[in-house]
Amino acid sequence: MLWSLLAVTVVSAAVLYVLYHWLIPTAVQSSGWMALLWHDVIHERLLDIMTGTSRPQRMLKAVQKNATKGDPQSVISAIDYYCRHKEWAMNVGDDKGLILDSVLMEVNPSTVLELGTYCGYSTVRIARLMSPGSKLITVEFNPAFAEVARQIIAYAGLQDKVTLVEGSSGDLIPKMKERFGIKYFDFVFLDHWKDSYAPDTKLLEDCGLLKKGTVLLADNVICPGAPEYLKYVRNSPRYESRYYKSNLEYTKAEDGLEKSVFLG
Repeated sequence: MLWSLLAVTVVSAAVLYVLYHWLIPTAVQSSGWMALLWHDVIHERLLDIMTGTSRPQRMLKAVQKNATKGDPQSVISAIDYYCRHKEWAMNVGDDKGLILDSVLMEVNPSTVLELGTYCGYSTVRIARLMSPGSKLITVEFNPAFAEVARQIIAYAGLQDKVTLVEGSSGDLIPKMKERFGIKYFDFVFLDHWKDSYAPDTKLLEDCGLLKKGTVLLADNVICPGAPEYLKYVRNSPRYESRYYKSNLEYTKAEDGLEKSVFLG
């Protein structure tokens, strides 16, 4: 009886070892949905319980420990390293981040709207490339995320370039002109709720916040996906769109960015 119990224990331990160290990592790297399930649901909750902290708080601690204060690139590098080697997070990431950088430098915008800052990674990535006197408004619905984002943006020394606003994008977009004196945006980065991409784009149009030549760049259009948004910008005569294939942040699963130029 004892030997049978011991054998079952050893076999169970071996199965768990294989699952955790081989099957799960392999599946997570190649499947976007597996990556989101494992990292964004199971692993995050386990770490929250074990550490008594949240993922954003852990990421902030990694920045404060490993990045140089006032150096935006070191903040980006610290987050990328943490997310590749310690704990995955839903930033645009280093692979897609290079595409974001390229499009941003091509546009050279004076006014930028970011929908969804999470912990401030993409905000830092964008703001560091903007010219003096330019304005970046970033909208974050989750107050806990916004609190961490403010600290990371300030740690990067970019707080004077960035206005972070808490609230729903659907409520805030109609108030942009009156509240912030914005005539229109040169560049819009969409990285919030994926089912809000299409309605928020239409709202930006209705509110006159897009001009001819405004560039919209949407993240995660493949994973978790934004099918209604893609259908809209790819079929509307008001946009000229291009897909940039890449990888879901910090994995090998396919994801990409959709660049859409507003034609008026």
